[in-house]
Amino acid sequence: MTALKMIGIGLAAVLLGSTAVSAKTLVFCAEGSPENFTPALNTTGTSLDAARPVFDQLVEFERGSTTLKPGLAESWIISPDGKTVTFKLRQNVKFGATREFKPTRDFNADDVLFSFHRQSDEQNPYFKVSGGKYDYYNDMDMPKLLTSIAKTDDHTIVMTLSEPNVAILANLAMDFATIQSAEYADYLLKKGKPEQFDQVPVGTGPFVFASYQKDAVIRFKANPAYWGGKPAIDDLVYAITPDPTARVSKLKTGECQVAPFPRPADIPELQNDPNLNVLSQPGLNIGYLAFNAAKPPFDKKEVRQALSMAIDRKAIITQVYGQSGQMAKNLIPPTMWAFNDKVTDYPFDPAKAQALLKDAGVSGPLDIDLWYMPVQRPYNPDAKRMAEMMQSDLAKVGVNAKLVTYEWGEYRKRLQNGEATAALFGWTGDNGDPDNFFFFLGCIDGKPAASNVGKWCDPTFNANLAKARQANDQAERTRLYGEMQVIEHDQEPVLNIAHSLVYEPVRKEVVDFKMSPLSRQQFDGVDLK
Repeated sequence: MTALKMIGIGLAAVLLGSTAVSAKTLVFCAEGSPENFTPALNTTGTSLDAARPVFDQLVEFERGSTTLKPGLAESWIISPDGKTVTFKLRQNVKFGATREFKPTRDFNADDVLFSFHRQSDEQNPYFKVSGGKYDYYNDMDMPKLLTSIAKTDDHTIVMTLSEPNVAILANLAMDFATIQSAEYADYLLKKGKPEQFDQVPVGTGPFVFASYQKDAVIRFKANPAYWGGKPAIDDLVYAITPDPTARVSKLKTGECQVAPFPRPADIPELQNDPNLNVLSQPGLNIGYLAFNAAKPPFDKKEVRQALSMAIDRKAIITQVYGQSGQMAKNLIPPTMWAFNDKVTDYPFDPAKAQALLKDAGVSGPLDIDLWYMPVQRPYNPDAKRMAEMMQSDLAKVGVNAKLVTYEWGEYRKRLQNGEATAALFGWTGDNGDPDNFFFFLGCIDGKPAASNVGKWCDPTFNANLAKARQANDQAERTRLYGEMQVIEHDQEPVLNIAHSLVYEPVRKEVVDFKMSPLSRQQFDGVDLK
């Protein structure tokens, strides 16, 4: 056995508090800490990745792709009018256990009802637990779309929709549609500890939650009764390592076997390491600068356009992304079928930017706050450096940008509350459908979605968003999305910066790890040599 493997196993034994070094232990160097372990409450990949080993959805994505497959629903039927979806549920599916809770029954329709009613029914006792914010469910207009959800027996669920929705199955494969244990929820409610439901998760997934030491380590055990078969890995450990240099160091010494989000500058060194495989693929993502259209003078599109022209994105791509970034002119990447290549990108033109600001009535220095993320994301490898470059560019046109950041969870909460003037943010697609990119600029009944951090609303944009969800013809959807890209470009609620190439280095002893185009971390099909 090599010294590197001994180091890796030794760390795993320490992390797990175990002397059974013969167990297969995979250590994943996670980039951040989860907010909690209930996917319905979260929108960030960091939190969703942390909960994913424990849970399943009715419909799931094939590992490493956007192809749908049966999950907890073994089959489904969509009615001819597209408004009714009937799911036949898988039988003999076991829930995991905790130190104090042992399930007394298998998964059934009641668990599906609970998981959706928690997000939709204000009378559900868990509706307000842990803050009660279900941004994904609401931003995707599920309260309006899902007219009812009912069971006809313990293994049949019927969803009734207010209108046809071509993306409904893909949407139900997303993390917000995770199925949790109704029995566990009832148990904790009777104990007077409902908040524990979101901190100590119980699911039907390939791994069982063991423990979480905040900001340090999450431990999972293989689920021996998993309906898809026991994972090859016995122990799965998330070693929380926010610093990218530390992640690289741990990967090279064998302290972890998988480490996401390397710095672009580190990639050549990683590619030359004989112990590593550096996987890569074009990301279904967008990094952008959001302007708060609810705060003057950013309520004027000319001001938003001016700042976009003042920022040298080519320099940002070179210095922040290196070979890993492609300048973006639309929200969706050019690899997606609805991409409108006829949109003409804004040039880098400081002189024109100054003229636009003057025409918009902005005289004298303009003071703004410019927020940057405290963490690396697939769409932005170094938000602080990017913000510093933007600050320098904006100063040249009379805009004084004060740089601001917060802890990641606080950052997102404050953005959603509309506190920022301008903020770096981004998105990685959840299901491969264009709707999943355009919805975060949407407005539901005239109110900005929670993910619409710039608080921008356009009635034509929203009308097209609704029409595209109902259209079965891809050509018609392409036309609608094409118009939306033109509107977004003209109104400039965000400055589209880059689509990134995503890298994920793994040690060569890892077998069959697959990168996800949706930037998911998934370990149920992974083995170790």
